[in-house]
Amino acid sequence: MRLFFAAVMLVLHGAAQAADCVDPPADPTNTYDAQHTYDKLARDYPFIRIAGAELPEGVRKVADQTYVQYGSRCLKLDMYLPAGLRMPVVVLVHGGGWRSGFRSEFAPMAVRLARRGYAAVTVSYRLSGEAPYPAAIQDVQAAVRWVREHADRYQLDPARIALAGGSAGGQIASLAGVTGDVQAIINIDGLSDFTSELALKYEDDPKKNPSAAGAWFGGRYAEKSALWREASPINYVKAGMPPILFIGSAQPRFSAGRDEMMAKMSQAGVKTDKLILPDTPHSFWLFDPWLQPTVDATINFLVSVPTFGHEL
Repeated sequence: MRLFFAAVMLVLHGAAQAADCVDPPADPTNTYDAQHTYDKLARDYPFIRIAGAELPEGVRKVADQTYVQYGSRCLKLDMYLPAGLRMPVVVLVHGGGWRSGFRSEFAPMAVRLARRGYAAVTVSYRLSGEAPYPAAIQDVQAAVRWVREHADRYQLDPARIALAGGSAGGQIASLAGVTGDVQAIINIDGLSDFTSELALKYEDDPKKNPSAAGAWFGGRYAEKSALWREASPINYVKAGMPPILFIGSAQPRFSAGRDEMMAKMSQAGVKTDKLILPDTPHSFWLFDPWLQPTVDATINFLVSVPTFGHEL
């Protein structure tokens, strides 16, 4: 499939790293971050607070590590590391409709995971304005490979790596996980089926030219239907795939394909579970009081996965 051919090309690109890194210019339209989201939500949820990312004692941050390079374009990650040996790893993928967002979005969750003994890694990836699908999937899979390659240096367990993400990052994490090599997946309010009626209602909205998904795929569903199907994690359900925990908001839009995928996973004998946080907006994981139950559910699920379990 296209994803696997693209992975081969990614390896070839990575082997050709030579040029100095040049950061792309800042995009003033990229405003998917905690502060802008808070400004939109605070009126309806006046009790929320932006979750902090201060490093607690015993947790160190290893920042700005280049995990893959295309010419002068370097993609980077940050690691949040507790003291320990052969620590399990959670790689965190930010959201933003495939076209915006920053890896710092998941710094608060990374800190809280590290406080509980998990190495947490936040990654940047190519957004749709820079490179269309499947670039983001390639990038996240490259980040997982980088983690494995550097496991000894940072005392990580290469056999216990989970992918987690929110919104578009939840879909990316799911797809990168079911077509890659990880032991568990946490999908936080990310789509599971782009071709479902619910997804098409929003992601293929003719009033949006293009929609966020349309921009990522390079065309509407009628024009690029094969890509819309290929990018749907539901189409990769099979025995032996990684277990998935779905954590959802109270916004039905982002549940597209979730229950159908869970049913298929159960039929295939694959572990899956879900937690729906009541009365929550999309992007709830950026804020207290919702971040902690998200972290707790993530850890409880990972502990229950036989190939991942990490006693606290």
